[in-house]
Amino acid sequence: MTGKGPMTGRTFAGRYEVGERIGIGGMAEVYTATDTTLGRVVAVKVMLPQYADDPDFARRFRQEAAAAANLQSPYIVNVYDWGHDEDTYYIVMEYIRGSDLKTAIQQRGALNQRTVAKIGAQVCQALTAAHQQDIIHRDVKPQNIMVQPDGNVKVMDFGIARAKNSTADKTQVVLGTAHYASPEQAQGKDLSAASDIYSLGVVLYEATTGTLPFDGPDAVSVALMQVQDEPKPPRDINPDISPELETIILCAMQKDPTRRFATANDMRQALNDFLAGRPLSAAATVPIMDADGLSSAQTRVMPAVGAGADPTKTMPIAAVGGTHAAGGTGAARSYRGGTDKEGMSGKKKAGIAVAIIAAILLIAGGIFAFGLGGGDKLDVPDVTGLTADQAQVQIEQAGFKVGEVKNVYDDSAEPGTVVGQSPKGGEKAEKGSKINIDVSQGSEEIDVPEVVGMTLDEARKAITVAGFSVGETTKEYSDTVEEGKVMKQTPSGKTKAAQGSKIDLVISQGTDQVEVPDITGMSLDAARARLEKEGLKLSQAGSEYSNSVAEGCVISQSPNSGKVPKDTTVSVVVSKGKEDTTVSVPNVVGSSQQYAESAMRDAGLNVNVISNYSENTPAGQVMQQSISGGQRVEKGTTVTIEVSKGPAPSSGGDTPGPSEG
Repeated sequence: MTGKGPMTGRTFAGRYEVGERIGIGGMAEVYTATDTTLGRVVAVKVMLPQYADDPDFARRFRQEAAAAANLQSPYIVNVYDWGHDEDTYYIVMEYIRGSDLKTAIQQRGALNQRTVAKIGAQVCQALTAAHQQDIIHRDVKPQNIMVQPDGNVKVMDFGIARAKNSTADKTQVVLGTAHYASPEQAQGKDLSAASDIYSLGVVLYEATTGTLPFDGPDAVSVALMQVQDEPKPPRDINPDISPELETIILCAMQKDPTRRFATANDMRQALNDFLAGRPLSAAATVPIMDADGLSSAQTRVMPAVGAGADPTKTMPIAAVGGTHAAGGTGAARSYRGGTDKEGMSGKKKAGIAVAIIAAILLIAGGIFAFGLGGGDKLDVPDVTGLTADQAQVQIEQAGFKVGEVKNVYDDSAEPGTVVGQSPKGGEKAEKGSKINIDVSQGSEEIDVPEVVGMTLDEARKAITVAGFSVGETTKEYSDTVEEGKVMKQTPSGKTKAAQGSKIDLVISQGTDQVEVPDITGMSLDAARARLEKEGLKLSQAGSEYSNSVAEGCVISQSPNSGKVPKDTTVSVVVSKGKEDTTVSVPNVVGSSQQYAESAMRDAGLNVNVISNYSENTPAGQVMQQSISGGQRVEKGTTVTIEVSKGPAPSSGGDTPGPSEG
C-alpha cells in the first residue's frame, strides 16, 4: 500500500509536490507531499480515478473538504486546502506522525484499559465538535483514529460525513464499515449523532478485548448481527476490564439509539469519571422504552458503579413525571444485554435482511436516488461569472452534471470564476448530460526570479524585469547573510506565480548585535546574570590582587564596551582582594655579614650595615640588628645590622669609635 503511486512526482496547484503513497481507501489514496510555499510536510488525499469523473462522488469529496475544514478541535486532523487538478480532486491535510489504532490492536491485541479510555475520551471531544455543527462522521473505526507518539489521537477521514441539514443529502445509503456500523446505519435509516456513539462503542470493545463484537464471512451477515444480536460482555473475554468501563462500552452499544449516551460529550464525561476513579454519574440519562417499544415519561439514570456496585444489575428507573405507558411495565433492561430479541418474527428478520442487502448493494454500485434521468431536453443554465462551486449547484439544480473542469489563464477574471462552458447557456441538452466548464486560474504563472543574496536595489530590478512587483519588505537578523541583502523571498525563487503578482522580501540586518554592559566592580554571579540578560556569555580569564576592588568582584573585562554579536563571550579578571605586603624579618644575629645581607634582601627588606670593634665577636659576624627577627614589617623596610670588626688595635693612641662598613 505504501510506496510510489500513480500520483507520485506530480505537483498540485504548483505548490504541493506529491511523494510516497501512504494509504488507500474506498474512494481515495493518501500521499505525503511537500507544501513548497510554507515548507512543511502535508498529507494529500487524491480521489481514485473511477470516482473523479462522477459528479456525485466529486460533490461528496468536495463536501468532505468543506465540512472538515470548518471543524476545529485538537483531536481532528486539520484540513488546509483542496482543489481540482486536471483529472482529479485532492484535499490537503495535516500530516500525522504515528499509527492508526487498528494497527496497534492487530500488533498488541487487547490494550491497557486506561489507555483505551483516554483514547475514547479524546475521540468523544472530536465527535462533539462535529456534532455541534450537525456533522455526523458515519465511519468511526480504529483505522480512522491516529495515535500520535505523545499518546494523543486525531480523528481523520470525514470522507463520508455529511451535514445533516445538507440539501444534497437525498439518500439513506449505508456508507460505513459493517463491523462498526450502528444497527440503524446497517438498515439504511436516518442517522444521528447516536450512530457515531455506537461505532465508538464498538471501537472501545475491540480495543479492550482484542476482538470484534460481531464478525462473519461477509458484510451482510455482520450487518445482520449488528441489528439482531447482543455482543458478548467484554469482561467475558477479558476479565481485567473494570465493570465501570464495561458499563460505558455496553451503554454506547445499545441497539436502540435512545438508550445510548445522549451526546458524545456525555460519553466523554463518563470516561473521564472512570479515569478519575469517580462513580459514573447520570451523564447518560436517556428515555426508557416500554414493553410496546414506545417511549415512556421516564428516564434511565446510569448506575453509580464502583464502591461494590454490580454493573450487570438492571438500571434503576428514576421517575421524572408521569407513569408507565399504558399496557407496559417500563422495566429497564440491563446494560449486559439491553435489547430483547424475543418475539421478532421471521418475517421481520427477513425485512431487515432485505433492507441491509439493499443498502450494501447501493454502496457497491455507487447508485444514488437522484440524478438518474431520461432523455428530456432542458435549458442549459448560463454559469459564466459564477464561482466553480456556485456553477456546480446551478448545473445540478437544472438537472445536469458537471463534466470536465478545465483550468485556464484569464487576466480579466478572478481565479475560481467560470469563464466558459460547453454547451453554452440557453442551449438545449438532455437531462442528466454533462456540462463542461472553464475556470479561471488568474493570470498566467511565470517563473519567479531568485533574488536571495542580492541587495534590495538589485532585487527590485530583477523582480520588475521578470514581470512582478515588490510586495512587503521586512528586516530580520542573520548570521549568514550580509547586512542589506535579501535573505528570504515569498514566493521562493524558481517556482511559478501569477504574472504581476507581488514578491515579499526579507532583508538581512546582519548579525544580531547588543551593547556590552559595564560589569566591573560586580560580583561574578551578578556579572554573569547581567551579560546573559543581553545574550552574552562570561568567561573568567584569571584573578589578581586589588587594593580597590573587593575579593570576588570583576577588576576588568574584554571587550569592555561597544556592540558585539549575541552569544559573544566577555572575558573577565576577578579580584583576589588586597595583597598582604608585610614580611617577617629574618634573625641574622650571629650570621656572617654576607648571609645577613642576602637574607634581608630575599625577604624584601633593605639593609644598612654598620661596623664596630668587639672583643667577643669575631670579625665579620653580625652582633645585632635594628628590628628583631620574627617581627612583620612592610616590604622595603630598612633593617640596620651591626657587624663586628674584631678586637680593637693595641697600639697607643685614642681608642677608635664605631665605624660604618
